[in-house]
Amino acid sequence: MGQVVADPKNLARILVGLRKNKKVVFTNGCFDLLHVGHVRYLKEARELGQFLVVGINTDASVRVIKGPTRPLQNENDRAEILASLNCVDFVTFFGEDTPEKLIEAVRPDVLVKGGDWPVEKIVGAKFVASYGGEVKTLQFVKDHSTSLIIEKMKT
Repeated sequence: MGQVVADPKNLARILVGLRKNKKVVFTNGCFDLLHVGHVRYLKEARELGQFLVVGINTDASVRVIKGPTRPLQNENDRAEILASLNCVDFVTFFGEDTPEKLIEAVRPDVLVKGGDWPVEKIVGAKFVASYGGEVKTLQFVKDHSTSLIIEKMKT
């Protein structure tokens, strides 16, 4: 089971001690309602290294991205749910428009996003590539999204 580390600077310090000959994989998102698309994606991401770090948007940043009715679950609940997955080692937060500062603090060996993101549009890709890290897109699971689940619940 993973752990929630609220302060990215603390997470960066923790990772320094764990990194020796091990790959740190990073991904990010809102993860408002955990669904099978998220689970498959996170499991695939974890297979790319020995540690998976998930950066989640704070509640305020989710509202900016998704609108005033979101998130459905607060950031602490979303973090605890993600940290309970065997494939997730660390969860932390970011409140900026993008996770760029968090990516710079974590310095992942592998940066991943879902297949709906072209590599050239992945925030932090140039930074990670600048020190020899990998940037990958993973398979997108069609017809599985929080927005679709919300729409289905309305009908």
